[in-house]
Amino acid sequence: MNSAQGAAAASVSFDWQGQQLQLLGAKAAWDPQRRTLLVADLHLGKAETFQAHGIPLPSDGDGATLNGLLELAHQLEPQRVVVLGDLIHSRLGLTGELRAKLAALPELLGCPLRLIGGNHEQGSWIEGLPQEPSQALGPWWLSHIPEPRTGMLNLCGHLHPVAVVGRGADRLRLPCFSYCEASERLAMPAFGRLTGGHPCSQRDRIWLVADGAVVD
Repeated sequence: MNSAQGAAAASVSFDWQGQQLQLLGAKAAWDPQRRTLLVADLHLGKAETFQAHGIPLPSDGDGATLNGLLELAHQLEPQRVVVLGDLIHSRLGLTGELRAKLAALPELLGCPLRLIGGNHEQGSWIEGLPQEPSQALGPWWLSHIPEPRTGMLNLCGHLHPVAVVGRGADRLRLPCFSYCEASERLAMPAFGRLTGGHPCSQRDRIWLVADGAVVD
């Protein structure tokens, strides 16, 4: 099994009107037809933002998040990587070191990096990475906050969906993909290692992400 097949093995297929997405156990989505890797809510610089407010938070989350993204790109060899908003957590966390890492990221990914602007990017400027508006990619409508679009599937971030599994001491909060059929919206789990989540609607169809695998 090659690396791309390995990434596909840790995934489930999401079919929408004859179009296919692979929901990956790495908390990302893969469009095989357009060779596009989609992630949301990395929240890079979150630890530095909290530290600036006197709240201790480990600073190693960015490295784990970026390494996970690079590993996926090396496995799948995408033509582009699209971040569905909240690449960074705030201007306070956008340090010189983080700016240098973001500047080097397209070369390390081996493809262009594009950013749909999110609420946490507001007021920030990242050299070489302009914030783009919500837009179409084939049958998908890419946005940060949910933006239902007639005749298209809305792929979005922002919601950080998690599902609560089990009871009592065995209760777990697991990241998930969350599909709302009524609004044709598929919310992505947060990709960032230091990013929390919010319980999704019980009406949504969900795919749990646990130990690098996806469970319907």
